[in-house]
Order: sequence, then structure tokens, then C-alpha cells
Amino acid sequence: MASTLSDRLGKLIKNLRGQARITESNVQDMLREVRMALLEADVALPVVRDFIARVKDKALGQEVVGSLNPGQVLVSVVHKELAATMGEGVADLNLATQPPAIILMAGLQGAGKTTTTAKLAKHLIEKRKKKVLTVSADVYRPAAIEQLKTVTGQAGAEWFPSEPNQKPREIALAALDYAKRHFFDVLLVDTAGRLAIDEALMAEIRELHALLNPIETLFVVDAMQGQDAINTARAFKEALPLTGIVLTKLDGDSRGGAALSVRQITGAPIKFAGVSEKIDGLEVFDAERHAGRVLGMGDIVALVEEVQKGVDVEAAQKLADKIKAGNDFDLNDFLAQISQMKKMGGLSGLIDKLPGELAAKAGQADMDKAERDVRRMEGIINAMTAKERRQPSLLMDGKTKASRKRRIAQGAGVQIQDVNRMLNQFDQMQGMMKKLRGGGLMKMMKRMGGLKGGGFPGLGR
Repeated sequence: MASTLSDRLGKLIKNLRGQARITESNVQDMLREVRMALLEADVALPVVRDFIARVKDKALGQEVVGSLNPGQVLVSVVHKELAATMGEGVADLNLATQPPAIILMAGLQGAGKTTTTAKLAKHLIEKRKKKVLTVSADVYRPAAIEQLKTVTGQAGAEWFPSEPNQKPREIALAALDYAKRHFFDVLLVDTAGRLAIDEALMAEIRELHALLNPIETLFVVDAMQGQDAINTARAFKEALPLTGIVLTKLDGDSRGGAALSVRQITGAPIKFAGVSEKIDGLEVFDAERHAGRVLGMGDIVALVEEVQKGVDVEAAQKLADKIKAGNDFDLNDFLAQISQMKKMGGLSGLIDKLPGELAAKAGQADMDKAERDVRRMEGIINAMTAKERRQPSLLMDGKTKASRKRRIAQGAGVQIQDVNRMLNQFDQMQGMMKKLRGGGLMKMMKRMGGLKGGGFPGLGR
């Protein structure tokens, strides 16, 4: 939906350039483009009709002011209504209850429910400073129990063991008792899923809900399901008092219809979005920011957060101290900078959050090539000896430099010219670092935000 709607509205703005006012005619032109984009995005027809009616009412009442043209005003209206359709702003978890706060995870098999449970555990530990316990009540898929154990460990939470021969009711009560006795703040209950909706699934999850009385009941849905997501959402809404929605695989969804439809069908706010397969790939859903991304406006806030999350402040401080002390920037430092970028999701992950026009200029093909170049550089440096990384001059002068380069190229599976290209890029970076010696690097870092004593100011660890 992001690319389609953005492209259609972009063309519309160009067509409306030069028109001084909003008329019923140009509003109809815009609505036609929006309607087509939404239907192509697999948004449910009732949702499309309601959305179009609201946009039309708001658009016809708008005045063109200042330097804006009708196209820009109409896009602004669409942006506001998209955000309103998806819930307006942020709806975080409600944990205001006697611990442990119980969160019930519901959804079909394959929606990413088990992985999302662990991602949510990590979010609660890191963002809310909670002590979290997870348990699987999915006795139909033994692999689901083991999967939850594995991903819970990756999230840094504690896992409560369960067996396929137990009843879901027994598992839930035992986990709740354990959580109370060991003073856990939150208990996450991963429930069984099915490949399709059936009465047995709904009866079981209704029983678990009545037994546990959770503070939050989250419906986990695959954002790529399209129209199927609507039917699933409706069935779970009728079975359970849903308090929130988690959209998974939002990063792989070019259509995005589920984000609009599921919120409208269930009436429950979208609270989280899965944006990557990594254990930290869960974002608090912000309707306004997501609407901006859909319309090709990008998400600069998310981009800054991604950079902040990936930056290792301690490493940055050490590098600043090293350069200030007069020591050379070496290949170990260069490799550390490459690793930092990878932690931020790589170039393509950052480009995805830029406004559409900037992202288009970067080009996916260019990004893919840049990602390959980064991986190649990493492989080349890893093929070097520890001494060569500490003393890059060994590779740039002296009698042994040619044989060293041949050995490194063979070890990394690349050509000698690739090694030379990487060394040239390193040389440029080293030259820049030398220019920043004597406090220059510290000043640059302070301009980026103002950290006491240097480093990357204001950036979280």
C-alpha cells in the first residue's frame, strides 16, 4: 500500500499544481486514486467506503493557505484520516494491576505469535524494566513449546516449562502460581493457534481468558494476510474482549491493508508492529508515523530511534579518547564502525524510513550493492591477521604487501582489487580521523547532541 498510494498521490499533486483552490472535481480525482490504492492494498470494502466518505467531507471544507497547493492540502487530509483509521497516536500496554500482569496472546498458527511473545518480553524488560515470565499453553505443537523456550532465552526473560500431555488450564494455573511466588511483574501466555478458525480453538481460548482474567488480550495477526485477516479478526473479536492488536511481518507487506482493516473491524487499538525477524524487531505502533510511511513521507523519528538503538556509546567514547590521545584509527576500529551500521539494520533498513523521494533516489539496486560491499569489506578485514589490523601500514608499504594482499584475498574469497578498494576507503576514513584529532572529533560529537565529556550525546545504550 505504501508504494502504490504514495505513487498515486504523488502524481495527483503534480496534476493539481497551479490550481488555486479545492473543488469537488479535484477532490473526486483524488478519491478515485485513493480508493484504487486501498482496494489494491486488500483493505476491506466497508473500511474503504467509510474512509473515502470521511476524507471527502474533510477535504471539501479545507481552504488552500500560504504556499500550499490543493494537492498538498488533500494529502494532508488523507494523512490525518489514515492515522485516525489506524487509531491515532500510540496505545501502549496497560500494566496497572496487582502483579503479575497477565497478557494473553491470541491468533492463528503462522502469524508469528510465539516469536512475538518473546519480542514483547524483551520490550517489557528493556523499555518498562519488568521481570517477565513466559509460558506456552500450545499442547498441540510440541515444537511451539521448545520454540518459546529458545526465543525467551534470547529475550532475556524466564520460561516456565510445560508438556504436550498437560491441559492448557493446568499449565496456565501452574505458571500463574509460579509467577506470584517468584514476584514476576508480567506473565505472557502464548496460546494454541490453528491453521484456520475452529470452535475447539475458540472454546479453549475463551476458557483460558475466563480462568486468567488477563489485563491485556492481544490479537496477533499477519499483516500480509489481506482479506483473510478481516475474517480472523472478526472471529477473535466475537470470542474474546480484545484489548489490542499486534501486526507481524509489517516490514514484508507492500500492501498494508491489514493495518487499516483490522483496527476498524475489531475496534481494538494496534499496539505493536513486528518490523523484522530479530528479537528486538518489535515497535510500539504509532498511527500517525505509520500513516506518514504509507504516504511516502518516511519516518524520521523511527530512523533516529534506530540509530540511537544501534550506537554503542561506550565504543564511541573509547574511539574518541583514542583519537584524542594521538593514536591512529586502525582496521579494528574500521570493522567496529561496520558492525555498528549492521546493528542499525543495515543501509536498506535505514533507507526504508526515509521519505519516499529520498529513498527512491538512493535506489534499491544501489542499496543492495552497498550492502554487498559492506559484507565484502567485513570479510576482507576478518581474513587479516591481528597484527595487520593493528598496523594497516603493513598492507600499504613494504616488500611483503603484495603477498599479504594475495593471502587476504584468497582467505576472503575476493579479488586483490577488492582488497585494494577496501584499503583505499579505509585510508580516506583514517585521513578524516587525523583531521579531527585534538578535540575535533569531540566537538563533532557534541554538535550531534551534547554529551558531557564527549561521546554520542543523548543516545541510549
